[in-house]
Amino acid sequence: MHGLPDLIQKNKSWAENLNAEDPSFFSELAKKQIPEYLWIGCSDSRVPANQIVGLLPGEVFVHRNIANVVVHTDFNCLSVIEFAVAVLKVKHIIVCGHYGCGGVKAASQNRHLGLIDNWLRHIRDVRNKHEAVLKDIEDENERHDRLCELNVVEQAHNVCHTTVVQQAWEKGQELAVHSWIYKIQDGLIRDLGLTITGLDEIAEAYRVAVGNDV
Repeated sequence: MHGLPDLIQKNKSWAENLNAEDPSFFSELAKKQIPEYLWIGCSDSRVPANQIVGLLPGEVFVHRNIANVVVHTDFNCLSVIEFAVAVLKVKHIIVCGHYGCGGVKAASQNRHLGLIDNWLRHIRDVRNKHEAVLKDIEDENERHDRLCELNVVEQAHNVCHTTVVQQAWEKGQELAVHSWIYKIQDGLIRDLGLTITGLDEIAEAYRVAVGNDV
């Protein structure tokens, strides 16, 4: 297998364009990173964090996995959160899912897919938790979209219950957790209404975000 000269050339053009706009951009970027945002998103190639919110390198710290899942046994994700909160001092954690998520769709089906079944189990738990409302949605696409939304809310809720975030709030650190969802068909983000800035807001914000689902 040979190299990828087309990608190397695209990288060169990208760097040259940034240098033309700001000759000091890369030299300043190399000195430090001070992002205000931690983005926890899906690995889907159609949902690139920086691009869809118009941020440059250095402005957003990113963690991505299949279906933007946050679980308390995933030390990869927890380590990212800890570094972002405790070291980089980000002010916002954004959990962003997207409509049409393949991971969520796979979790809504009762088929064995292999190793990934263990990961999808977390999303199936979300589906089971909200089964009462989901079963009343007759249109399959609408039901899938609602599960995508509920999954984002549940994962943002999980972020709020991590020891890292709770300790930051206990210390009075400025930190907000947000739940967003992205629509690939129009490129727009929708705020799902769960924004939490402290321990005392978790229960009520979650109740409002899920409506009468639980």
